[in-house]
Amino acid sequence: QFAGMWHVAAVASNCSVFLKMKDGMKSSITIVSFMPEGDLALKLIWPLADKCQKLELLFQRSGQAGHYMGMSAQEMRDLRVMETDYSGYAIVQEFKRSGEEPHSALQLLTREQDASPQLLQKFKELMPTVGLTQDMVAILPKSGECQEGAGWHVWPPCVGTL
Repeated sequence: QFAGMWHVAAVASNCSVFLKMKDGMKSSITIVSFMPEGDLALKLIWPLADKCQKLELLFQRSGQAGHYMGMSAQEMRDLRVMETDYSGYAIVQEFKRSGEEPHSALQLLTREQDASPQLLQKFKELMPTVGLTQDMVAILPKSGECQEGAGWHVWPPCVGTL
């Protein structure tokens, strides 16, 4: 039920790269698919300035419902679906450890590009529970700029989580 296309309507993160860029960011797309053994594959498509960013990630299920781990030589990502109704919204937390300082992010995913005020409020209420503050949030405006087949560039290392 969780698979398919989601719009990233809001992001909060303590990542320094994100904090510098957040005011110019627009809504992105996350495409979720599941592998036969239950692992989670993500394709992230994000507009930035005059180009589209694309990142593909693979997470292994951890044994707990809604919890996935992604590891590579450079980093470890811990992904948790905190809340979802599957058909309309999901709130997802990611914690990432790599060469730089560890950071966490919270994302509000919606099936439609518009997030209701109630969903945004629910998202903001969850932020303090994962150590994030109001000055770390970006409510992302709509964007139809990046579709499959556009020119791709790699997304900066600590952003583009989900």
